[in-house]
Amino acid sequence: MSVLLKIKNLSGGYYKEDVIRELSLDVNQGDFLGIIGPNGSGKTTLLRLITRVLPIRKGGVFYKDKNIAQMNLKEFCRKVAFVSQDISTSFSFTVMELVLMGRIPHLKRLQYETRKDIEIANEKLGLTDTLSLKDKRIDELSAGERQRVVIARALAQEPELLFLDEPTSHLDIGHQVQTLDLLKKLNRKNNLTIVMILHDLNLASGYSNRIALLDKGIIFKEGSPEEVLTYKNIETVYKTLVLVNDNSVTGKPNVVLVPGER
Repeated sequence: MSVLLKIKNLSGGYYKEDVIRELSLDVNQGDFLGIIGPNGSGKTTLLRLITRVLPIRKGGVFYKDKNIAQMNLKEFCRKVAFVSQDISTSFSFTVMELVLMGRIPHLKRLQYETRKDIEIANEKLGLTDTLSLKDKRIDELSAGERQRVVIARALAQEPELLFLDEPTSHLDIGHQVQTLDLLKKLNRKNNLTIVMILHDLNLASGYSNRIALLDKGIIFKEGSPEEVLTYKNIETVYKTLVLVNDNSVTGKPNVVLVPGER
């Protein structure tokens, strides 16, 4: 399996503080990589560094052996899409207008969208169960609906690598499963490589083929769900008592919290 993204001795953060400290990680072509860790462990900062939202202070990130800092921004955005935690918008765009923004990296300067671009936008709206919302204003939608529209915009970029920061945080359990099932389907059938931050350890276990557990800006453990989601690893990093057994349906690790007050 070829390495699509190589993170090498990466350091960076905010102001003068390095939140991520000399972190190295390979993302392979076709991976569904889950990033987990307690609050403050550096998960979101890591994604912001490797998507060029934050400047890198030390080390580098390489997409197919090309330093992302040296890539043209449009070229980078044709290959990589990012769905952030912040799904608010400054202007009252329609859903279709917002999703068509995902086509900007594929357009020439001052070029209008073509019929093909509109077809791709409609397709991604359909995939995320938001096609019926396409004429609504984005500020008229619920948080869950906006989340699915933002994912549709990212898919409209037709990326090879998709980063998502807590994409299920605003969704009910039905749409959580629907969204993650869609991403898993795109991962398997379209060979879309996915890197996703998740707080829910069981969702990370069920959908990821690899997991990276962060703690204090470094990788505490990386590997398969079975290798990472052990009670010892979780208790050490999260400082919380848990039981870990096998999910009877998937066979993947299932994490059960042990209440402190019983």
